[in-house]
Amino acid sequence: MTRLVALLLLSLLPTAALGARAKDIGEFYGVRDNQITGAGLVVGLRRTGDSPRNEAAVRALAGRLQGLGVSLQVDDISARNVALVMISSTLVPDLRSGSRIDVVVASTGDATSLEGGVLLMTPLMGPDGQIYAVAEGPVVVGGYSVEAAGSASRKNNPTTGRVVAGAIVEREVPSRMDFNAMEEVEFVLHTPDFTTAMNLAESVNEEFGAEVASCRSSSTVALVLPQEFRGKFAYFAARIEATEVEIDAPARVVISERTGTVVMGADVTISAVAVAHGGLTIEVKRVDQTLQPAPLSNGTTAGQSNTTVQASEGEGQLQLLEGVSIGDLVTALNAMGVKPRDLMIILQAIQASGALHAEIVTI
Repeated sequence: MTRLVALLLLSLLPTAALGARAKDIGEFYGVRDNQITGAGLVVGLRRTGDSPRNEAAVRALAGRLQGLGVSLQVDDISARNVALVMISSTLVPDLRSGSRIDVVVASTGDATSLEGGVLLMTPLMGPDGQIYAVAEGPVVVGGYSVEAAGSASRKNNPTTGRVVAGAIVEREVPSRMDFNAMEEVEFVLHTPDFTTAMNLAESVNEEFGAEVASCRSSSTVALVLPQEFRGKFAYFAARIEATEVEIDAPARVVISERTGTVVMGADVTISAVAVAHGGLTIEVKRVDQTLQPAPLSNGTTAGQSNTTVQASEGEGQLQLLEGVSIGDLVTALNAMGVKPRDLMIILQAIQASGALHAEIVTI
């Protein structure tokens, strides 16, 4: 792995299509998540909250205290143990009133850390302006930030955190559809693909032994409820979600230039092509020296910079790349001693020549 550190993990997978449950690749139309959000305060911080310059946090704290019967002016608050935050969460389908959900907390001001803080009771609203949940509780931060005497140490991002099971659902999201009264429903794929949609329809028909499903588009499969499942949609949905489906994913190469990561799908193939790759490296070194005058002379101390430039070019060997599987391609690239950064350039050049039969996606 030291010669080709790129994540060619999928090279271990067979070239045959993979199978998955229907619930892992799609969902019933009308069954969807809903986002809720709110603005609140995190208190109990150890002088890592918003500074007095952030008037929004100070005013919010003063208003909250006045609501609790404590009369304070904005000028009376100077402690940095409070931070103004935004809270967000997701209401999954069929959550009932009283259920608990996790919330994500993120600082909006100049707080340096939310570690050890407690979120005050905050209502969470949907796009319609209605309150659907109320959040409160200790904030769990997956990192830390320490500063002392001009030195600083930080791990991960301490200005975001979670309150586990910190929100209680107060209002249920009304369902737009009465599934028990429906005779036909639609199943929508997360990633549209005609072949996968056709495979899903065939698998469902085989599961029920009847023409229950039909492929309507690359993303939608129409399902007709059998007579014995009318009014019992939950039982029908469970059978559909457990159905095994053969997935036909497109050949794709994903490149992350930020991290030097390359992931290639199992169906990536390459036609015969010759590749020669060598690297040109230019190194500039600067060494600063201090020149002292001779003893008993009238000279002064002076500085001098010595700069050297070195250029070296790696040996490039012409290599024939040809393979019907990603395993052959990886073997040939390893034989060339290709590094991840060079691999990106090579793959893009091979695609430009028309020999790489896959889509390159840069993230």
